Amino acid sequence: MEQEVVRAEIDTAIRTVGNPTIDSPLRAMTTCMEDSERVVIDPSLSEVERCLREGREIPSFELAGPRKKIFFDPSKTKCGIVTCGGLCPGINNVIRGIVLELYYMYGVENIYGIPYGLQGFIPSYRHSFVELSPAYVESIHEMGGTVLGSSRGSQDIGEVVDAIERVNMNIVFFVGGDGTMKAASAVANEALRRGYRCSVIAIPKTIDNDISFVSKTFGFDTAVEEASKTIQCAHAESKGAPYGIGLVKLMGRDSGFIAAHAALACRDANFVLVPEEDFDLDGDKGFLKTLEHRLLSRGHAVVVVAEGAGQKFFQDIPRQTDASGNVRKGDIGILLKDRIEEHFTARGLPVNLKYIDPSYVVRSVVANASDSIFCGLLAQMAVHAGMSGKTDMLIGLWNNRYVHIPIALSVEKRKKIDVNGALWMAVRESTGQAVMKN
Repeated sequence: MEQEVVRAEIDTAIRTVGNPTIDSPLRAMTTCMEDSERVVIDPSLSEVERCLREGREIPSFELAGPRKKIFFDPSKTKCGIVTCGGLCPGINNVIRGIVLELYYMYGVENIYGIPYGLQGFIPSYRHSFVELSPAYVESIHEMGGTVLGSSRGSQDIGEVVDAIERVNMNIVFFVGGDGTMKAASAVANEALRRGYRCSVIAIPKTIDNDISFVSKTFGFDTAVEEASKTIQCAHAESKGAPYGIGLVKLMGRDSGFIAAHAALACRDANFVLVPEEDFDLDGDKGFLKTLEHRLLSRGHAVVVVAEGAGQKFFQDIPRQTDASGNVRKGDIGILLKDRIEEHFTARGLPVNLKYIDPSYVVRSVVANASDSIFCGLLAQMAVHAGMSGKTDMLIGLWNNRYVHIPIALSVEKRKKIDVNGALWMAVRESTGQAVMKN
């Protein structure tokens, strides 16, 4: 996965709710980490030499894992888990992993699920907390979606913290995407402002894999696997008819990682359109003319498009936002389908176009083996961080190590494909596509 460009000055300090003074029950059974153990953000020799030459500290993240001392007394600790936003493979695995780690490794018995996202904190919605036990979560990893339910949209942060204080919750685990990360940070800051010692730990969940300073988010591997199967089906459809076209729309509002990786996984796509690279529809170098050349020379074509690609073609349409405040994207899949059919009808070339949108299927399936392992490790690391009293942070994978990342740093901007980088170069080599700009 491509790495972030690291600024010269970057704040990676992790906040805490207090000084941990309680002996961890894990200290005798596992290797414990020190806060001084770090993972360099950019380990390239040129960056390290630059930092040394300029006399500044090499930017690094705090290594995740169990600590010798914890802040919360397990016998008196109450924990909550909330899942927000759209569905993603592996959410139930994360919930299960948190519960099992808290219960069996730390001896925490008071664990609650907050139903339907942030709504579950707000009294007016009248959603009751769910008591989470090992028995409750025993088989939930065998189901897609989230057993706690989810919702979109912001809620009053003061009311959320009021609810946390009301039930004396000590650690809250937020599982969600960019908007959820921001809400978690706001909750952590409000709790600190009030002097209420509540650890807020986030586990980033986004099928688009667009969280900055996180190499990979859970569910992404499963999504790519399922999406690649759809591309293979589209390829079979396109070859099964004269001038066949398989058009597949995949998730990816602002970043085209699923489309790029799925195309590389099966190598059947001839065109991959993503939000990061501009393209034209018309003109000698535009997409439609390029697609025409492909059909005339090879007789079939497979087109993969991320949902956020080509949004310039919707500039005349009034923009609306969803419950989370995200701008609703124009439907590039339907637009391409219509324009392709119009283009070839005008040229008297009868194409056989099959349009496939597997988005809700891809995001709702059970996590594959790789993601299942990943989710379990993220859950364990989140529990270690919470029990040690850390807050306003998320657990992420960086340079193949699990690390603590300040939420504020991670949500500054979305991670995107570098169109001049190795990933996009590999896509170009696989598809043979050129830049489709006049």
